[in-house]
Amino acid sequence: MKIKEHEKSYVKWLSPEEMHDMSNQWFSELIFIKDEQLFLNNLIKSHTIQLTDKAVFERSKELVDELLRAEKEVVPLMKKVQLHNNQLDVMIDEVDQLKMEKAYKETHFDLLSAVNMYGNQYRALKERLFKLVSKVMKLDKQKRLLN
Repeated sequence: MKIKEHEKSYVKWLSPEEMHDMSNQWFSELIFIKDEQLFLNNLIKSHTIQLTDKAVFERSKELVDELLRAEKEVVPLMKKVQLHNNQLDVMIDEVDQLKMEKAYKETHFDLLSAVNMYGNQYRALKERLFKLVSKVMKLDKQKRLLN
């Protein structure tokens, strides 16, 4: 609880420029993740036969399903970040709209939490997927060496 309160007070003191920079960074990271997901899909396709082996099938199916969920989540998150960035004028229009400014900052905090959580979950998924594909590639190499 204290961490969230601390982060909220941090967001309260951010300047509009800093919030704009953060939003741009989030959007850039999400674009990179979206592109990276295409790479991961190609990686999975290139090792489909090995991933369907009964020794790793359940685990690979679970990871592929998680990747599909992550792909579905990234686009709406990108849209939220872009919309948030487009609404920055509320903070810089030199008109005191305290309720709207407070709502913008709360949205910024919510997006900060959502993007961080999505990024952490995605990195963990990617790590598990790389470990599985690496394991499958080693097993395939061992089979070829034995033949």
